[in-house]
Amino acid sequence: MKYFGYNCIETGGIQFFAKLDGAEGWFWGMDYTAGDLYEAEELWREQHRITRNRLIFLHFPEGRQYEPLKVVPGQYLGEPVFYQEKIFFPLVDFEQGTINVFGWKPGTASEKETEDGFERIVRLPLSSVKDCYNLRLTGSPLTLIRQGHENDFQLLWPETGDFTIAAAESLDSRDGDKLLFSQWFEDPDYREETVVRHIPDGEITARLPGSLFTAPDGTHWILK
Repeated sequence: MKYFGYNCIETGGIQFFAKLDGAEGWFWGMDYTAGDLYEAEELWREQHRITRNRLIFLHFPEGRQYEPLKVVPGQYLGEPVFYQEKIFFPLVDFEQGTINVFGWKPGTASEKETEDGFERIVRLPLSSVKDCYNLRLTGSPLTLIRQGHENDFQLLWPETGDFTIAAAESLDSRDGDKLLFSQWFEDPDYREETVVRHIPDGEITARLPGSLFTAPDGTHWILK
């Protein structure tokens, strides 16, 4: 489609797209009809009707659009990750009380064949988490985690575990049997450390001076 001489993609109002890390040529965009996943959960708990959100993907250079899973009101999607040639994304079904992870391997589907090759990877009870604050996927390998308000951290799948992290600590990624966190300090100058924790108990096995940088090929670098 052309619009004043420019190529045009009808996205239904989704106008911000982020690069899907590790996936050449892929970008993702999401609308936030009820805010992020945690805000949608708060509305649902207050007995508001949750309008579904949409997650769509664009692939360039051909400019093709994909919407692999169209959810219904009461369901809400989280941010996607790319792992082992597939795109994965969480979906919380507030009506059914479940947390789900779906995987999708883009195939030869046309723009209208929007359910090509997606599958449910795991289904967990929503009651397994206090709330959906910072509920997301990370890798590698693919892992579902939650980092709560009160410095509580949960491994939800494929391993399970609960432990406490520092107030200024946040998860960067997973690397095999290790979780890599970033922690910042002001003492008095600003600095960062990379905190390496063991799975599933969260025991600190190393503190590395410097910040963690993950390259497009998935390799990890410490910037000192």
